[in-house]
Amino acid sequence: MLPRQEALTDHDGSSQQVEIGTGRVEAFSDAVMAVIMTIMAFELRPPKGTTAQALQDQIPSFLVYALSFTFIGIYWNNHHHLMRVAKRISGAAMWANIFLLFWLSLIPVTTEWIRLEGAESLPAAMYGVVSLLAGFAYAVLVRALIRVNGKESAFAKAIGSDLKGYASLVAYASAVGLAFVTPWIAFGIYAGVAAMWFIPDRRFVRS
Repeated sequence: MLPRQEALTDHDGSSQQVEIGTGRVEAFSDAVMAVIMTIMAFELRPPKGTTAQALQDQIPSFLVYALSFTFIGIYWNNHHHLMRVAKRISGAAMWANIFLLFWLSLIPVTTEWIRLEGAESLPAAMYGVVSLLAGFAYAVLVRALIRVNGKESAFAKAIGSDLKGYASLVAYASAVGLAFVTPWIAFGIYAGVAAMWFIPDRRFVRS
């Protein structure tokens, strides 16, 4: 059964077609994120040898994989809650969702670059650039959903001021610059942002 549509009138008197329910968008996004995680898993390599040193040499690769896997997992978790609270979705919101998925799809590329080049400034900075643009895309998606669901909707009230989201953008932007001082500072910031978002967003639980 196709999602039911209705015409929504904006403040300026214009109208736009919106779909009731976000199930299709959520299902498509789940599939894309699952593929992204699978690609990263395929890029893992076993230790080159059977010694403890060979295993130790693979620890950096595993850590960056774990960080990226957690990164995608956090987006999947929060995207799930976002779509469950939203009641309506518009064409603009659907394109914003595609914009988010595009940047998330680049995470395996930057992860592999870091894995191959080690703790170098440019790969660490580009990891931050992709993370920053993914965070920006998520913010665009949130704003598009607020517009179609209404500023007084339960969805808008659940989002609130979204201070944590804006703090993440500032942190990623800082990490990009600091990566050229030392990549380890940037990696520490990326891990810190991930830790901040690791617990599911309770705003949606309360709503």
